[in-house]
Amino acid sequence: MSLLETDLCVIGAGSAGLSIAAGASQLGARVVLVERGTMGGDCLNYGCVPSKSLLAAAHHAVAWREAAGFGLTQAPPTVDFPAVMRAVRGTIAAIQPNDSQQRFEGLGVTVIRAEARFLGPDRLVAGGRELRARRFVIATGARALVPPIPGLEQVPYLTNETLWDLETLPGHLLILGGGPIGCELAQAFARLGSQVTLVEMGRLLPKDDPEAADLVRRALLAEGVTLLEGARAVGVEPGPVVLAEQAGRTLRLAGSHLLLALGRRVDHSALDLDKAGVSTEKGRLVLDRGLRTSNRRIYAAGDAAGGLQFTHLAGAHAGVVVKRALFRLPARADRLVVPWVTYCDPELAQVGLTEEQAAAEGPVRIYRWPFHDNDRARAEQATHGFVKLVCDRRGRLKGATLVGRGAGELLGPWCLAVAGKVSLGALAGQVLPYPTRAEAGKRAAGSAFTGRLFSPRVRRLVRLLLKLP
Repeated sequence: MSLLETDLCVIGAGSAGLSIAAGASQLGARVVLVERGTMGGDCLNYGCVPSKSLLAAAHHAVAWREAAGFGLTQAPPTVDFPAVMRAVRGTIAAIQPNDSQQRFEGLGVTVIRAEARFLGPDRLVAGGRELRARRFVIATGARALVPPIPGLEQVPYLTNETLWDLETLPGHLLILGGGPIGCELAQAFARLGSQVTLVEMGRLLPKDDPEAADLVRRALLAEGVTLLEGARAVGVEPGPVVLAEQAGRTLRLAGSHLLLALGRRVDHSALDLDKAGVSTEKGRLVLDRGLRTSNRRIYAAGDAAGGLQFTHLAGAHAGVVVKRALFRLPARADRLVVPWVTYCDPELAQVGLTEEQAAAEGPVRIYRWPFHDNDRARAEQATHGFVKLVCDRRGRLKGATLVGRGAGELLGPWCLAVAGKVSLGALAGQVLPYPTRAEAGKRAAGSAFTGRLFSPRVRRLVRLLLKLP
């Protein structure tokens, strides 16, 4: 077996791994990239890209419903589902060259398409080649979670990894899981013409602000999605039929297709981490604040690092690892401010603490502005939603929740503000183009100063100053 020596070996060609490999190679390091599956990982092939393409198609399908409010009439659209899926795959194909083996080999990266397995603390084997590196990065991502529900193993089911192989529109899609993936796909398929039933054992979007999540809930119900919250799947039968317990009763839910949207799990078992001296705890890697494992040569990034599973966080992890592994800088992952968006209509965007989370730490001040008081939202007849700012008793911004059309596109300034790089006063004082939805955020920030600005004390001061010559 030939020995390949390199500076950096990256295991996994998803968002984190590709960013690290590209950056390190362009900085002059010798890089080997090992990938056992598809280049581009979950985001490109099964997650962000295809789901947003499907949501875009669903948005066009539903636009006719809103046209009457603008004085337009048109016939309902005809959904050609195979053509919709071809468009989704076309979007993936258009982006694929950026993540391709050819591109990375052009950057000087050695790409090995095989499964990796550690042989020791500084070496592994992949594709029949033994490899020794000064530094390693585990960026193996995560896979769809398949729970041990009785009967599930005997019934065909879909996950976010297999959904994109569909060629016919589901007549009745049963979805287990009311997180972002479940909600987005429930709305998309409902808009394309499927009957949809969503089963969630807790509440819809449990990690988000309950008030904002309720607007998403109302939108799904208005579009015909059957929501069963507080319902736990206890069995699956051929059909498929889901048996769910809710409020002491057992429901039999029959559909044409079953989709599992219960999150993703990390599995490092194929890597033989014990041979590399890498510690785990309850199946998760033990990492320091710089994403380094118990083996000082080995780092982790992206979903493999545990915690939040977002493509943009994987990209941020890549920056931390490159700074640490190549430049020996004290970069820290625990200081990252990580936003997230659920891309339903309305979108739900969050950065920092929700009102509920902040209140658990102490007294909070809430400043808000509704989109029904925003002129752009009124002009577009899309006034559902609001901007909510969560501050501590001193007025320091702890979190921002935005829900409404295009909320994710409005979140950028609030990410900076929560990170402490832009003050609430600066955001309140900025000059924005009119009419834009961004003005709602400015108004919310401005409301933090309204009480003081128009106080009796300031009014007395103004009257005094007006008396001066």
